[in-house]
Amino acid sequence: MTDSNCIFCKIAGGEIPSATVYEDSEFRVILDLGPASRGHALILPKEHFKDLCELDEQVAAKVLPLAGKIGAAMKQALGCSGFNVVQNNGETAGQTVFHFHVHIIPRYEGGPAMVTWEPGKADSAEFAEISSSIKEVLQS
Repeated sequence: MTDSNCIFCKIAGGEIPSATVYEDSEFRVILDLGPASRGHALILPKEHFKDLCELDEQVAAKVLPLAGKIGAAMKQALGCSGFNVVQNNGETAGQTVFHFHVHIIPRYEGGPAMVTWEPGKADSAEFAEISSSIKEVLQS
């Protein structure tokens, strides 16, 4: 199923041109128009899912292996020394297009710091409360 109002559905379906680096029957991988680094790509399922929580399990099972394949090709073709696999869910997490997609961001020696954070702290009581809350939801 696709969403006729979704720009990523239109790109994944070939309705809107893109710099495509990979395509099969379920996915199109394109270069991001606002790249975080040279070669930044997006994995777009051809089927519409708003985010990870709505993603079909069969599609989900294929995303990570495809990210590895694209990342390995980037290392060889672009000479990057590593890559980040990033997936945002919800506006507060940075999702701006509400069609599930995965960023593959090449990382270069001496390149800018990105996808980093300062480690926080929590005590054992907070860990226990958080884990208990999540377990309760998962078991219901």
